[in-house]
Amino acid sequence: MQSKFHGVAVDAGSGLAESLRLARGAEASDGDLLTFKRAVLEVLGPDASTVLVDATCGPDLLPNYPENCARMVAFEADVYHISGADRITVLPDNITVEDYPSMEINLLKFFMYYAPDDDPALNARKHDVVVDIGARCKAAGVQFLMEPLVYHPTLSSGTQDYALIKPDLVRRATQVFAQDRFQTDVLKVEIPVDLDFVEGLGAPIISRAEAMEAFRSAASAAQGIDLVYLSAGVTFERFEASLIMAREAGVDFAGFMCGRAIWADAVDIFGAGGDDALRAWLGDTGRDRLCRLIVALG
Repeated sequence: MQSKFHGVAVDAGSGLAESLRLARGAEASDGDLLTFKRAVLEVLGPDASTVLVDATCGPDLLPNYPENCARMVAFEADVYHISGADRITVLPDNITVEDYPSMEINLLKFFMYYAPDDDPALNARKHDVVVDIGARCKAAGVQFLMEPLVYHPTLSSGTQDYALIKPDLVRRATQVFAQDRFQTDVLKVEIPVDLDFVEGLGAPIISRAEAMEAFRSAASAAQGIDLVYLSAGVTFERFEASLIMAREAGVDFAGFMCGRAIWADAVDIFGAGGDDALRAWLGDTGRDRLCRLIVALG
């Protein structure tokens, strides 16, 4: 296993831009998204091993990376933007994989919504996209982080029924993208259980022992490829508890990539007080949260 990932993700695009616009109200400007991301990068970057930015803002943020903080840029047009019902990720038109080395970008992240039980023909198309990106990363000498985000064709996330099948979905998606043909260097994966349905943390639908086994089973599907857990929009407390549970389950994972769980509360801070207030909050609460997640890795 390589050095631990203590990653901060600030690759959110149009959704974050709209949240900032609403928070800023009459003070809103076109530069707010870049200002927000730059503050996260500059304040939290010194304590992070890497900060993930998006393909749109990323090129403008590269000079702001702190020393010893690896550059990571998402290879997506707009994070979680998809091409209709097929949920295939839209690629950026302003940057190519082959541009990464000349821009001194160390890491490329790519996500794909993935349902193991979806139409095999659709999943084959998704596989082809990931195979191509993996091959291009390999040829360019860029480290490839693959992020499969699971879903089910008929069950909605956040429900009890979905919570019961989520461990298997995460395990199977992890197993797929650990295959050699994808040339994945790191798998950026979801927490395999919804803590809202785990005994002792939420509704006792899944026992603590079953949750621990879900962590172990999903991790073993990576077949030795480094795993980093993503926060997927949960609260900070939930994500911290998830990392602690993974460690208690004995999972050998490489670290975390955490976005909104660290900085989502800062949107309103920025809205009310601008850049100075944002940086003060990040330097206090934001930095404390990042450090707590690092401690949770053990």
